[in-house]
Amino acid sequence: MTKTTVAHTAPTAAAATAVTDATTTTQENHVTTGATVWLTGLPSAGKTTIAYELAGRLREEGHLVEVLDGDEIREFISAGLGFSREDRHTNVQRIGFLADLLARNGVKALVPVIAPYADSRDAVRKRHEASGTAYLEVHVATPVEVCSERDVKGLYAKQAAGELTGLTGVDDPYEVPGSPDLRIESQNQTVQESAASVYALLSERGLV
Repeated sequence: MTKTTVAHTAPTAAAATAVTDATTTTQENHVTTGATVWLTGLPSAGKTTIAYELAGRLREEGHLVEVLDGDEIREFISAGLGFSREDRHTNVQRIGFLADLLARNGVKALVPVIAPYADSRDAVRKRHEASGTAYLEVHVATPVEVCSERDVKGLYAKQAAGELTGLTGVDDPYEVPGSPDLRIESQNQTVQESAASVYALLSERGLV
């Protein structure tokens, strides 16, 4: 029987360099400066639409991005919560914890969530300050009259018909942010312009 010997050739310097370059390129394609951008405002203000528009631009530039959609959070993380003040506060704190966790690990966390109470929003900001994580509050200040005309989810129509109570900004409080990092009047500009203004804020703060 003839014994066959297989020779294992060590990679050449050129091959090793090519692998290193490929790894470096892959790493460089991702920008790992994390931050949380919380878009607060009334239902149908345009928060989620702006968040997804911004997310698309950031991803094209190599940023790691997650949009923490309020409806999805309600379904999968806060399913047992209602809409009392206490439950709303708990929901916001859970989202704030998740956003901070993502941002501390290099992700841009975009949070289009109403968060109607100032103390809840302040608690989220303080959590980020404690961990040294960038946090920006954006008030999408679309008037309730415009929101009710948009009525993306039919909530205003249901409230008007007596089928729904506790609608934020109508028969439940919304505490307007006193000094957000940015205030957007989405009724006066396009979605792209609104997203661009948030991007400009990120750029101004050295986060893009």
